[in-house]
Amino acid sequence: MSSVSKVEPVDLAYDEYLPPNGRKERPLVILHGFFGSKRNWQSLSKAFMKDLGRPVYTLDLRNHGSSPHVRPMTYTHMATDILRFCSEHSLENISLMGHSMGGKVAMAVALSPSLPPALIQHLIVSDIAPVRAQASEDTRQRIRHIEGMQRIQGMGLKSRKEAEEALKEYESDPGVRAFLLTNLDTSEPHNIKFKVPLNFLKEGRPDIETFPWAPGERTYEGSTLFVKGRKSKFINHKNIPTIKAYFPNAQIEELDTGHWVHAERPTEYKKLIIDFIGR
Repeated sequence: MSSVSKVEPVDLAYDEYLPPNGRKERPLVILHGFFGSKRNWQSLSKAFMKDLGRPVYTLDLRNHGSSPHVRPMTYTHMATDILRFCSEHSLENISLMGHSMGGKVAMAVALSPSLPPALIQHLIVSDIAPVRAQASEDTRQRIRHIEGMQRIQGMGLKSRKEAEEALKEYESDPGVRAFLLTNLDTSEPHNIKFKVPLNFLKEGRPDIETFPWAPGERTYEGSTLFVKGRKSKFINHKNIPTIKAYFPNAQIEELDTGHWVHAERPTEYKKLIIDFIGR
């Protein structure tokens, strides 16, 4: 793995939710998954800010949302982006939370040799494990989504409805299609395209499906929570020992959901996180 000190970070787009009293201590920092953005977390971020009485920051990871388009897409680079953000905003004692790819980024931050000692107070990882993805339906689906979006981008479509119809060939689930279409750029009505750099995401996919360190090579012994979706296979009995090798103090909680734990059970998810972080 490359040394973090040699990696050039980028400035990430973000949204900030501040409590009415202006308090800025012990913020919650949220990282989205592949093809996601900070917009996915608007409702929950407002709820976390209100219930915790703490600031909440939602970030767009590189090549997502409004953040810069840049190669490469390794976890080393994305972790360095987060460390830069926290440093430039003078954040410390944060609760760092990520879902799916964002969960792997959060883990990479916690395991980074460049992690400042007082940065992370709580680490929360939603439905992902620190393992290399196997050749699976998830891998095939990700490839299919990128190829479908690239094809749509070259079709000269004129509306979101046309794009949604074309995407049906590549994704049968209307909820997933709607999620992918949050990346549409409709600023030119007669030339529908996507805001994300699909070629960079395609190149970066193999890196996204791996993890920078071998089990036990790096450890993080701070307060850690993994949230598993009961119907999801991303965290399972085979990789829980691997989770413990990196995060010996991790606790694992389960919600009756698939992979999208925060979207499928937002109230239960919020309670779980608030109980873990503490009021």
